Amino acid sequence: QRAGATSIGLNILLPEEQVANVYTTMSMTFDHFFTRKVMLVKYAVAFVIMPGGLGTLDELTEVLTLMQTFKIRPFPVILYGGEFWRGFLDWLRSPVLARGFISEDGFTLVRVCETPEEVVEAIQKWHLEQEVVGKTALGE
Repeated sequence: QRAGATSIGLNILLPEEQVANVYTTMSMTFDHFFTRKVMLVKYAVAFVIMPGGLGTLDELTEVLTLMQTFKIRPFPVILYGGEFWRGFLDWLRSPVLARGFISEDGFTLVRVCETPEEVVEAIQKWHLEQEVVGKTALGE
């Protein structure tokens, strides 16, 4: 928001009241998780995943699955806070990767960042690399 960009919040109706955060320019509210997830990935050029619970893991694994199965165009997925995500990444590598349930390609889109500056740098670098190989952020 400070950079002048539009920030769209995608909220969900839950038994516990949820409100959009103060940094959103516009907010949309959904009744169902699946419709919210469609909108999360439809126009995304990056995902920055903050520490969270089962809903966060659901969204993270959904987007990685959709990319790995070529259902959506790839974009960088940033896990913010390496200490929080270390156990999850260790589990993905062993036993999940070790047993062949996922491929090594699944890790190429995931980056761990510790600061907002690292996040911006990782996203910009990924998109610049895509331009070099003739792809754009919109998969064109």
